[in-house]
Amino acid sequence: MSSLLLSKKRKVSGPDSAALDSPPPMLDESSGPMTAIPKNSDTTIDEALYSRQLWYVLGDEAMKHLQKSSVLISGLRGLGVEIAKNIILGGVKAVTLHDEGTAQWSDLSSQYYLQEDDIGKNRAEVSQPRLAELNSYVPVSTYRGPLEEDFLSGFQVVVLANTPLQCQLQVAEVCHSRGIKLVVADTRGLFGQLFCDFGEEMLLRDSTGEQPLSAMVSMVTKGNPGIVTCLDEAQHGFESGDFVSFSEVQGMKELNGREPIEIQVLGPYTFSICDTSSFSDYICGGIVSQVKLSKKISFKPLVASLAEPDFVITDFAKYSHPAHLHIGFQALHEFCVQNSRQPRPHNKEDAEKVVALAQAVNAGALPSVQQDILDEDLIRKLAYVAAGDLAPINAFIGGLAAQEVMKACSGKFMPIRQWLYFDALECLPEDQEGSMEDKCVPRQNRYDGQVAVFGTDLQEQLGEQKYFLVGAGAIGCELLKNFAMIGLGCGEHGEITVTDMDTIEKSNLNRQFLFRSWDVTKSKSERAAAAVRQINPHIRVISHQNRVGPDTEHIYTDDFFQNLDGVANALDNVDARMYVDQRCVLYRKPLLESGTQGTKGSVQVVIPFLTESYRSSYDPPEKSIPICTLRNFPNVIEHTLQWARDEFEGLFKQPAENANQYLTDPKFMDRTLGLAGTQCLEVLEAVQRSLVQQRPHTWVDCVTWAYHHWHTKYSDDIQQLLHNFPPNQLTSSGALFWSGPKRCPHPLTFDVNNSLHLDYVMAAANLFAQMYGLTGSQDRSSLVTLLQSLPVPRFTPKSGVKIHDSDEELQDSSASFDDSHLQEVKGTLPSPASLSGFKMHPIDFEKDDDSNFHMDFIVAASNLRAENYDISPADRHKSKMIAGKIIPAIATTTAAIVGLVCLELYKVVQGHQKLQSYRNSFINLALPLFIFSEPLAPPRHQYYHRVWTLWDCFVVQGRQPNGEEMTLKQFLDYFKTEHRLEVTMLSQGVSMLYSFFMPAAKLKERLEQPMTEIVSCVSKRKLGHHVRTLVLELCCSDVNGDDVEVPYVRYIIR
Repeated sequence: MSSLLLSKKRKVSGPDSAALDSPPPMLDESSGPMTAIPKNSDTTIDEALYSRQLWYVLGDEAMKHLQKSSVLISGLRGLGVEIAKNIILGGVKAVTLHDEGTAQWSDLSSQYYLQEDDIGKNRAEVSQPRLAELNSYVPVSTYRGPLEEDFLSGFQVVVLANTPLQCQLQVAEVCHSRGIKLVVADTRGLFGQLFCDFGEEMLLRDSTGEQPLSAMVSMVTKGNPGIVTCLDEAQHGFESGDFVSFSEVQGMKELNGREPIEIQVLGPYTFSICDTSSFSDYICGGIVSQVKLSKKISFKPLVASLAEPDFVITDFAKYSHPAHLHIGFQALHEFCVQNSRQPRPHNKEDAEKVVALAQAVNAGALPSVQQDILDEDLIRKLAYVAAGDLAPINAFIGGLAAQEVMKACSGKFMPIRQWLYFDALECLPEDQEGSMEDKCVPRQNRYDGQVAVFGTDLQEQLGEQKYFLVGAGAIGCELLKNFAMIGLGCGEHGEITVTDMDTIEKSNLNRQFLFRSWDVTKSKSERAAAAVRQINPHIRVISHQNRVGPDTEHIYTDDFFQNLDGVANALDNVDARMYVDQRCVLYRKPLLESGTQGTKGSVQVVIPFLTESYRSSYDPPEKSIPICTLRNFPNVIEHTLQWARDEFEGLFKQPAENANQYLTDPKFMDRTLGLAGTQCLEVLEAVQRSLVQQRPHTWVDCVTWAYHHWHTKYSDDIQQLLHNFPPNQLTSSGALFWSGPKRCPHPLTFDVNNSLHLDYVMAAANLFAQMYGLTGSQDRSSLVTLLQSLPVPRFTPKSGVKIHDSDEELQDSSASFDDSHLQEVKGTLPSPASLSGFKMHPIDFEKDDDSNFHMDFIVAASNLRAENYDISPADRHKSKMIAGKIIPAIATTTAAIVGLVCLELYKVVQGHQKLQSYRNSFINLALPLFIFSEPLAPPRHQYYHRVWTLWDCFVVQGRQPNGEEMTLKQFLDYFKTEHRLEVTMLSQGVSMLYSFFMPAAKLKERLEQPMTEIVSCVSKRKLGHHVRTLVLELCCSDVNGDDVEVPYVRYIIR
């Protein structure tokens, strides 16, 4: 194994901690706070556990600061436990739980670590062992005493959850004076509140968390200020006030290596910098890079901010709500002080008292805060639902609060300054008539906190729902938890089906909170289902391990989808989302769609006939890198990493697959000879190399091959490129060929003492050996000795070798080859019979196994090519993220997004039919940014006088009254007589069943065939007995012969 491979555990200063794959931590039940005792005293960051958060969201420095921070959480109802869960998963130094109260029935609606048997017990002490299981590196203790100054001084961050205002003010005063960062969080039914005070001088190290931008310079003027113009390949993306640095500028060398320069953006490709009038003349080249500088920000203490608040707006459609809710929450606190209880659910008398108290608070407020007309209806609704305790609201506010704790600990991302209010009143019944009070009284069961908001009718509806959850990863775990808490599928006829084909990996444990270390290698869906049964024993959940796609339509049949009430996606790729969306449109089922990427997340709700579908406006595919850029002209590390991935596939997977097909498939040769252009020659040459020229028999052969391949790629090919395009070559316009995005390369010389060169040969030789079933080696010293004995391959650039310098030139070129050479290659191939029993082993790229040499090869191959072109190399983690297409992930975002999903679920189950009731969401917790919008209505189309949308279709009964199936002729006649439409083309999936230009003989035969017989014949697949309907696509013309767009056909065959 390469000596440069990073250890999975790295020393940092932080808490004593244990390896995660240990059993649950032991509990010290001695006097004092109860604490989870880590197994050993070694202070480490476990990269296998924290990888998605450590390297791709927070970064190494922020994670170190996080691991030095002890956090106190006071209040362990549903909100407090949500915050605790997220920050324990995040990996702080230690967490102390404080709660002087005991578990009540109303707590069980959102506090998922309490059971019915825990009623009357201390919430913190009951929750502690269950929270401690989440992360054995984080000691979790409990405390039941008063929050006095001496006790508070031992923490870097204090969180108050669902705490009386008087207590908030007392603790806040101590925290502000002692430099302790404070987060106050509160939820009341459908309302949430968040406050942050991170002191007089918080050091903000990175406000966005985005990778620094860079651009290529094409011109810098002399002047005051100087104007920088970037290449027009892509917009620079900078903002006014950003700081930048320059490198590789030719001519105006004064810019290189200067202190960061503040810029003012002038346009998408230009910006101004400092005074350059005395600098040398600019000649060419240069890279400008964004520089992130730390800055200090200040916060007002709670008492001052309460009087003069600053708000973060969560929903611009409710721009006025925060100011009114700021008053309303103070009125609620006063009501609780005066009455020693919350307002009764939907009680008009209590609500009016809260309104009166709010008027008094408003009257005493400072002029800048005082409202001319208080929104009494909003305050009244706050009072109606204040006694409620909803898991989705706690998930959203708890996710935000936990992220603020991590900001306070790390200095990473912009904090909330300083108040945030949120409400989801759209979840209430759309056309509510009369009082709900009788239906909202407590019934001493686990749903009391939810019944206090919505009443018993919705609770019964939730219990009877049948839902399909696709995916049991991070979002899937959070959805299942929320489903269990709200009672979805917990009734006699309710049911949740969850499917996920993946097994649990160690890196999942950092954000997929239903799993534990002892679940690693087990089925995600199975373990997730088992975990939520512990949370709510009444949930009826079935787990599957299937992919959802065309190949499982015999499992997820027409009947399966028809019986569902809705679908929730928890997927990580667009293709799977598109397929599920397509099925939901076909069966007219609601779809709850969501996704996260680091601190960003989004929610889309899809409602039959009311909204557009997911596929109506999904994100476009990533822009591909031009082929010639990858082959010969890379200019950023992303190019070299993609080149390395292509090398991996082209060296260790495709040749083995082709060789195996040649040896086992009699039709391989005919199929290959039918390939277009030079592809057939390229494939057969690769087979020849694999089976004849380069076939190794020993480890020494594998090392020799890797050594020669190193020279081919990093020396010989570069020499040939420079022979074709010398460093001083000019274009037809007189400009330097090697300028702008084209970086002039230089060949490398192999050095056995260069660890990167050795890493490449070690990884490539081992992968080559694996492909042939040979035994590899990790002995670097023996490898060095072997390489020193090998002669340096000689290479002389050749004339007449064509290298395309653009994709346009490549496309215009007509590739050809000598047929005699093809026949020669065919003749040198060994017969399959002569290699009977021989088999190669194609290697599928797997980024997460550090012992398999895959990432070793990618990192070395990419960084060597980067060295060829003087591109800054990437470390292993950045390489893994880009080459492995890793999606950054953190538990806080997942919790918040799923909270928003389940708020939409309330609306779906109630059957809301107003578009304005629903909310699509986008959040970025790093900024922080919140965007809520109404879903878009589906586009409307029309033919004749019929208006239709994507939710409409033609329904055609394939079976006629006489029991026989409709023929194609009868199908066409049906549309002509019933809809006045002339069908010009008819297809099913990728199979063309009918077209007006079909040969007459084939058309005559096909017209008399039953529809299903045609489908089976054309698709070459027999229809399974599970298939009840076919989806057919039509092209039609109207009676005037004009083409018209029409809905699809749902053709019922059973």
